Amino acid sequence: MELVLYRVEDAVARITLNRPEKRNALNHEMILGLDAALQQAGTEADARVILITANGKDFCSGLDLLALDHGNDATVMDHLASARRLANMILTMRRHKLPVISAVQGRALGGGAGIATASDLIIASETSAIGYPEINIGFVPAIVAALLRRSVPEKRLFEILAMGETLPAAKAHALGIVNRVLPDSDFETGASAYARELASRPASALTLLKSLLYQTDAMTFEKALENGVQLNALSRMTDEARAGFANFSRKKT
Repeated sequence: MELVLYRVEDAVARITLNRPEKRNALNHEMILGLDAALQQAGTEADARVILITANGKDFCSGLDLLALDHGNDATVMDHLASARRLANMILTMRRHKLPVISAVQGRALGGGAGIATASDLIIASETSAIGYPEINIGFVPAIVAALLRRSVPEKRLFEILAMGETLPAAKAHALGIVNRVLPDSDFETGASAYARELASRPASALTLLKSLLYQTDAMTFEKALENGVQLNALSRMTDEARAGFANFSRKKT
């Protein structure tokens, strides 16, 4: 069985985690498969948005520690390689030219929460939850922390990670981690509609917007403003912007 499914439909590259019998726990093959699917989406002329979904009751229960660490026989180098694979996949998401949406049903825990948090947008079903339970087994969610601290205040972040909290969708939405909470009854339909709506926006503008937001993370205000000047001018020269300006002018006359 393929652990990661991929198809493009209605301008949306849909990537589906497909290990439901293990609650989509991440092993080596899934991490590499997800990374490969993300890169494939970047080559698709028809794709404007990426939507990550999952088969089964849970989005992703986290890292498959037994598979990744060979029980307790893993060496330091094994652990480094495993962590780096996950970090590289997250970098692929963040550096991707297309917006990435995670559609979370059931639970997204640990590494699964990491995938969701690394996405540009998160859609969650009303009974879903996003959890960071690593501390409970003596593990530090260090990679996830680098992502989550961009969404929640520092003291709240420490509490979430130190207490190993699992946040219901409504609470995650209130904290700014989740963008939209949709009813369970039509979650798949609603998530797909959201992705198609985003895909209807000008592709060049979405790409430049994503680049702008993540480039300014480490910039001073002055550098961020200058970066905005450059991207503002660049965006005006795209074919889609020129068509938009021309259409706007016609409406005004």
